[in-house]
Parts: sequence; structure tokens; C-alpha cells
Amino acid sequence: MVDVKSGLEQLVASPPADLRDQRVGLLCNSASVDRQLVHARQRLYDCFGQRLTALFSPQHGLFAEKQDNMIESGHRRDPLLRIPVFSLYSQTRIPTAEMFANIDTLLIDIQDVGTRVYTFIYTMSYCLEVAAQLGKRVVVLDRPNPIGGRLVEGNCLDPAWRSFVGRYPLPMRHGMTIGELALMFNQEFAIGCRLQVIPMTGWRRDMDFAQTGLPWVAPSPNMPTPVSALVYPGQVLWEGTNVSEGRGTTQPFELFGAPFIDPQGILDFLGGQTLPGGFLRPMEFEPTSNKWQGHACRGFQLHVTDPDTFRPYQSSLRLLQAILRNHPDDFKWKQPPYEYEYERLPIDLILGTDTVRISLQAMASVSDLEAAWQADLTAYDQMRRRYFLYT
Repeated sequence: MVDVKSGLEQLVASPPADLRDQRVGLLCNSASVDRQLVHARQRLYDCFGQRLTALFSPQHGLFAEKQDNMIESGHRRDPLLRIPVFSLYSQTRIPTAEMFANIDTLLIDIQDVGTRVYTFIYTMSYCLEVAAQLGKRVVVLDRPNPIGGRLVEGNCLDPAWRSFVGRYPLPMRHGMTIGELALMFNQEFAIGCRLQVIPMTGWRRDMDFAQTGLPWVAPSPNMPTPVSALVYPGQVLWEGTNVSEGRGTTQPFELFGAPFIDPQGILDFLGGQTLPGGFLRPMEFEPTSNKWQGHACRGFQLHVTDPDTFRPYQSSLRLLQAILRNHPDDFKWKQPPYEYEYERLPIDLILGTDTVRISLQAMASVSDLEAAWQADLTAYDQMRRRYFLYT
């Protein structure tokens, strides 16, 4: 196994000379650690001392302590360094000029999970925009895409359905590192920020997270393992429904179900328990929080048997359609609000369009849906390759 060195470790080993006289801020959370599990703010304080003047936190807070969407974290002082922590998931998701007043360069060291709807990448994009407006610089310390950088999957977001869970026309599984995304956002969407990416060493696009040699720290409360991240590009769809996505259990997104679900009927519709690269194990669970708290939910654990052939978005679309067919009276779409959108259906924000929902309800085949969006997906794939930092 080749040990991967993150952008954080690269910077600490050789701090850029042009940062020596800079006041720096750091966008981070609890997953911003090196291979010794030492937090980035400690490592960067060792490099920059009191020139590290401010911290910024994304959704879920500095310690990933907030559980769900639209649960805000407040500004605070860091208990270790006693410097301000500005929450970018508070009364604003966009940093203000006052927040950036005491920094010259913003360092970004956050762990993405490879899925369009994960909000960390849009927090980064807002930081790039504000930095460009204020003449500040941004340096992204790159980290692995935990579900790999080879495959892309799903329909690209329709710009008419932009929200905080989708600002740019990415597919659901975007296949890029956070540093590559920063470069693409900055260039393709004309942000114009003074941007530098400090790349990793040793990372390959076909790596799963276990192969990196880096420790996994949950970047959000319901992303406890790399397997959670692997199923998330599809299983996140349940957030837009009255089906539990497993929040309130120890295996969120791997488990899903509801009291009204008949597992055997779902398997009959699908033609068995086997999915490409996956397996559905019927089971019951009882969430301790969130949807169906304290109620027995019948459903499945989604086991990934072959990550190379597993297609999370396709699999969950087929499962969603099976539940639509088998439980038309009990199944419901979640109603707004969702991520500060108060009118549009959450499922359409997650899917990045309303056409996929409408097609699933009409029982159009998932393979036909995939064929319809293939041209856009191919164009996206060609665009992203211009920003590859790794082979």
C-alpha cells in the first residue's frame, strides 16, 4: 500500500514562502486531521503561530456536532487556540467582509465525500467568490475523494434547480477531489479567485479510501465510515421522502426503511436481492432519532459487494421506484423546507431537476433515464478532465 500524503501534510512539510508574512484563516472541521490524527489548526499554528487569526466551519459545525440540515451552528471561540470561529452555516452561508477582515489568505482543509449534494463544496465556492471580491487569496489543501475519482454517475444538475445542495451542473457522483473542484469552479464559472491547490502525493483515481493509509474521521455526524460515503450518492435520495435513510441508527444510509414497507414486495419488483456490485439484506431497525423515531422500520441494509461495479445512484433510483409502485398510499414526498428552500420539493433539489421524479412516478425505466442524461454526463466528464491533478 502506498501511503497518501494529504495537502495538509504537504504544506506542513514545506510551508510556501509566500505565506510567511500572511495572516491566514482556516476553513475546517473535525475531519481536518493528518495521519497522526493531529488537527489541522494545531499543525498550522505550529507553522504560522499567531498569524493564524481565524477559523471557519462548514455545515454541522467545527466538531461536526450538529445532526441535520437547517440546524445551525453559532460563531464561537476555538477552545484550543482561543481565536474566532466563524460559522458558515449560521444566519449566513456566505462569508462576510467582516469575517475576512483579519486574514490575507484562506486555507481550506475539508473532507468532501464525492457527492453533488454535500454542502461543503458550496461553502468552498462561496469562499472563493468572496475572496475574489475582496482581493484575498485561497489555498486548498487537497484530500482524497473517498469514493474514488474514476467514475461519474447521474444526471447533471439543471441550473433552474440551483440550491445550497447544488450550485453547479455536476452529476450526483462527481468523481473529483475538492482541490480539483475548486480549480473547476474558479475557471468554468468565472469566479476569478487567486487560487492555489496544494495537491496530495501518492493518490490515484482508482483508490478506495482504505488504500490511502489515511485515517477516516467522520466529516459529518451521519458519515461514520467510508462505506457510508460509498452508498450516499444514491441513499441520500431518502432525505426527500418519508422513508428513513437510517439516521438515528449506527449505519446511516446503509440502512433504510419505513413501517409500511414490505421487503419481499420490493425484492419481487427488482427481481431479487442482487444489485450491480451490491446486495439487499431484508431487516428491521428502530431509529432513536429523526424519521420514525421509536418505530420499527422494515427495510434493508445495502451491502456493497464490489465497489468497482456498484452504482449507488442507479441502485437507489430503482429502489425508490419499487417503493413508489408497491406503496403508493403510504409513501410520501417530504415537504419543504429543505436547506433553506421553502417552496420546491426537497426531492427535486436533491435530484437536481423535477423530471427524474416525474419519470419515476410514471414508471419510466431507470435505464431509459440514464440514456437520456448520458450526453450531459459525457460533456461533464470531458470538462472535469481538464482539471485533473492525478492520474
